[in-house]
Amino acid sequence: MPTRYYLRLQDPATARGPNPALAFRAHGADAFADELQQALRSDALFERWRALQDEPDDVDPALGATDPAASVTGAQDDLHIDLVVVTALPSAVLRQRLQLLAGSGWQLRDVTAA
Repeated sequence: MPTRYYLRLQDPATARGPNPALAFRAHGADAFADELQQALRSDALFERWRALQDEPDDVDPALGATDPAASVTGAQDDLHIDLVVVTALPSAVLRQRLQLLAGSGWQLRDVTAA
């Protein structure tokens, strides 16, 4: 059953992960939403990250899970961006993708059943 996550990028300009090759490139609410949605629907971001690890074969394959039906919407609200994610992925996978994309530049505001 899908879960709805309410996220906030308090300062979108600094919501970038530690590795520029994996981090958000987006500017604007729709672009952030699109990038995160693709990161949840596809394993491309996970595979790029895995290839950078010292022992790629030792990475937990469960972190590569995808949800082809995941959806993300974004809205600019004053200076921050609010994202609403609906996905059946485990929260650990969502957190890992967000940390790659945004580093510590995101906040979980609420979680509800979708």
